[in-house]
Amino acid sequence: MNDILPRAAAEEYADWFRTLADPTRLQVLAWLARQPAPVPVRAVVDAFPLSQSTVSHHLAALTRTCFVVAERRGTSTFYSVDPACLRALPAAADQIMAGASGICCSPSLADLPTPGLPARTTTTTQERP
Repeated sequence: MNDILPRAAAEEYADWFRTLADPTRLQVLAWLARQPAPVPVRAVVDAFPLSQSTVSHHLAALTRTCFVVAERRGTSTFYSVDPACLRALPAAADQIMAGASGICCSPSLADLPTPGLPARTTTTTQERP
């Protein structure tokens, strides 16, 4: 039995995770996911303390890997999260972890910080020898 992840899938998943490895891209993706409708690039630039070229660079990377959809409307480009790709991400992690990703260190959605609210903190106690 061959338990090796197919090379094509491994390359695609590696590209996804490389794209998401940038904290700013994660912030942009999370912000876009919270928008009720596609937003113009100007709105993304206004939301982040970054230059338009930097925002455009991150949006291009997210679009290339299908996390974000770019839609031309006249002279503007509007961006939104691609729900199909976001649904595929947990499945990819599950395939990589051979079905065990649910018990990995991934936080549940309830544990993720919400912008504008203090981050949840957990304390652990360790037994001393």
